Amino acid sequence: MSSRAPEDKTSSRDWFAEGLAHVWLPYAQMKTAAPPLPVIRTDGCRITLADGRELIDGIASWWTACHGYNHPHIRQAVERQLAIMPHVMFGGLAHEPALSLAQRLAALLPGDLDRVFFSESGSVSVEIALKMAVQYWINRAQPQRRKFVAFKGGYHGDTTGAMAVCDPEEGMHALFRGLLPDHVIIDLPRDEESTAAFHQALTRHAGDLAGIIVEPLVQGAGGMKFHAPAVLQRLRQAADRYELLLIFDEIFTGFGRTGTMFACQAADVLPDIVTLSKALSGGTLPLAATVARRKVFDAFWSDDPKKALMHGPTYMGNALACAAANASLDLFEREPRLQQVKAISAALARELEPCRGMQGVKDVRVQGAIGVVELAHIDSCDRLAARFVEAGVFIRPFGNIVYLTPAFTIGQEELAKLTGAIRKVLG
Repeated sequence: MSSRAPEDKTSSRDWFAEGLAHVWLPYAQMKTAAPPLPVIRTDGCRITLADGRELIDGIASWWTACHGYNHPHIRQAVERQLAIMPHVMFGGLAHEPALSLAQRLAALLPGDLDRVFFSESGSVSVEIALKMAVQYWINRAQPQRRKFVAFKGGYHGDTTGAMAVCDPEEGMHALFRGLLPDHVIIDLPRDEESTAAFHQALTRHAGDLAGIIVEPLVQGAGGMKFHAPAVLQRLRQAADRYELLLIFDEIFTGFGRTGTMFACQAADVLPDIVTLSKALSGGTLPLAATVARRKVFDAFWSDDPKKALMHGPTYMGNALACAAANASLDLFEREPRLQQVKAISAALARELEPCRGMQGVKDVRVQGAIGVVELAHIDSCDRLAARFVEAGVFIRPFGNIVYLTPAFTIGQEELAKLTGAIRKVLG
């Protein structure tokens, strides 16, 4: 048998040109979109391109890499797990990484959010939350309660059920309106007028509603729109009044992004179901969780097999991903992540504020480690992103916003380069 080392495909052939002809990229009109940047390495908050250029990453790979890329503690945990057991099915079998992670999440989350259902993506965790809420009422002999209240500006994923509770007008899924079930999509109850309309909608649909779903504090992919903790308190009060399950989609906001470990803690609101993903594994491997309160779980606890939650993603509770997530939680315990978020928040507020006076800028806002410059209009997000690359940073504008969601471990000089690039390019 030959002992020759494996072929280095990154140097022996043009992997980028040959492979790109066979891949379908996300959120892109393939005919007209700019080609992606070929990446060969990541470290900390830096991305190394195939041509040797190094970019400072301003969005932490869609908000996942909260500890930066290739953190040694997470990498070592994954390597150890890989040598022992990379995966085993979660049906009829269980393993320590998943059970330890479930226990740790239950301890971190408020109240009695203590039953964890694992999956492998944020969209799927939302599907599971919706399914839990509907079956909660079926199991309680109220099968007519199948609709949800969701909010304009909201985004919960790209799978069918999740699309149905996204904003149908401003979101990406208007093409599928005929396919998707109808839900009650209204304005968040931010003020007296919208609160009155919210209660009118609940009164009108109360008998058909299973629950309310919201992204707490920040509507992410819908435009980085912020709302006050009082809004979430109104939702909790309304859910109690109309006997609805309250679902918090913390896929983006969870794990420190808004300034507290979970956004629900900033509002002192206990949801009935919470969805988690993105930073759950520290940006290392796909993993998600849908976590339910005891009263939700108890509605499924029965001698009747038909009352069981019949759901089971093939890679749920993947041992490698759970090992990464446990290592990520170690870092939150050992290193000052929330203090780092506080420092990032102050720097973003200070360094993005000069954009407020620039032509075409509508708003500048900061929440935790999220900095947003909202423009009246962006002619081409691709061209704007290319200008940021020329400035040595990776920033991916969308809609009418330019935003930053950096790794919590980013250095002051690296963060200053990101904010300086925004000021330079927009100025």
